[in-house]
Amino acid sequence: MPLAGRPGASPTLLDSVVPLHHESFHPAGIAAALIVTLPGQVLVSFALVAVAAAALYARGRIAAALAWPSAWLVATGIEVLCRHVLTRPPIYRDGLHAVGFDSSWPSGHTLRCTLVAAALAAAWPRLRAPLLAWLVAALVLLELAGFHTPTDVLGGLLLATLAVVAVVEAERSALLRRRAPGRARAGG
Repeated sequence: MPLAGRPGASPTLLDSVVPLHHESFHPAGIAAALIVTLPGQVLVSFALVAVAAAALYARGRIAAALAWPSAWLVATGIEVLCRHVLTRPPIYRDGLHAVGFDSSWPSGHTLRCTLVAAALAAAWPRLRAPLLAWLVAALVLLELAGFHTPTDVLGGLLLATLAVVAVVEAERSALLRRRAPGRARAGG
């Protein structure tokens, strides 16, 4: 965590909901991490997933349009539940107990950044490469800036992967259901 400053307290609910609330933009590495990971913030990420869902709905991909916000809600709920149920052994940095890491698994920013990238890529496939580059930068900065441990990031990626697979399967099964009656008529 080379960019990390001294450990601070766990974020409050207000800090989690309001983008950049009470954030310090010093040193420069922290400022870069805060800006790059801003789309993973709770309200911003939900707005971006909603924009992607609206674009998918406009293209007639109703199942995907419903599945992305649902996946965001369920995955974020699981993340919050894990944070309240699971407590890791204390982590110390610079001789101080880093209280913020006691209940930081899985990383919500990792979860939501991944869901934002996947939802936007589903809505606008041509953006896949830049979205992937942004996502990798965000995940690396979350660890380098000291916002999360590598295991937090991996936990967020695991939960996000499950959510993305659920969305893909929901859309796939909706497509299969929609096509099934047509096949029966064509064959009969």
